[in-house]
Amino acid sequence: MPEQRSPRLAVLIDADNASAKIADGLFEEIAKIGEASVRRIYGDFASTRSKAWIDILARHAIVPQQQFAYTPGKNASDITLVIEAMDLLHSGRFDGFCLVSSDSDFTRLASRIREQGIDVFGFGEQKTPESFRQACRRFIYTENLAPSAASSGANAVQAASSLKPPSAATPIIKRVIAQMETEDGWVPLDAVGKHLAKLAPDFDQRTFGIKKLIDLVKKTNAFEVDHAEGRQPRIRLKPPPTPKNRETKHQQMTAKLV
Repeated sequence: MPEQRSPRLAVLIDADNASAKIADGLFEEIAKIGEASVRRIYGDFASTRSKAWIDILARHAIVPQQQFAYTPGKNASDITLVIEAMDLLHSGRFDGFCLVSSDSDFTRLASRIREQGIDVFGFGEQKTPESFRQACRRFIYTENLAPSAASSGANAVQAASSLKPPSAATPIIKRVIAQMETEDGWVPLDAVGKHLAKLAPDFDQRTFGIKKLIDLVKKTNAFEVDHAEGRQPRIRLKPPPTPKNRETKHQQMTAKLV
């Protein structure tokens, strides 16, 4: 039986709104989704903002689409990207599109592609407007793609400042568990992960500085985890403390002080 081919992806990069520093991490992440059959980048590579991409192009076989800024304030690169995206969409050759930009102007493009039944994966900074993030099937923050080895000195401080505390993930995980509705409250962790991707396209445990979902769940201290040997892990909300439990906890704290 012939090996099943990975999904064909068209990767379209907005050089004006994406840093060249994420290139390696970007294509590693895209490789988890499918095959980057088309790799194009749009911008004025004579400008300071886009010039950093020039040294990256050959390494990742990215085809540059030069767009001169003939009129200040008018972004010809965005228009060209949209036109070529629609050409590629109507060719019928692709299973998904990767739009690399933090610009909300691509919201309608993402929505239009998905209306055609094609997946859209967005890549942008945490400042990306919600409209664009929600228009994608999945949205990956580019801060999570920066190499950890390069995070030293000022870079390490900046990387740490962009991380959210694990407790910030508690409300969305609670919503997922509530929607799944089981008799005993226990839900499979893999099912939670799938529902999270549908409910919040930009949810990513790496945003909290954690690689695995199960570790994030544990660090919230809001859920019980059952990970018996030979079984898939499952989770449920911790029951609210009863008066007896509160009294016992108070006694334990008092004993420690004594």
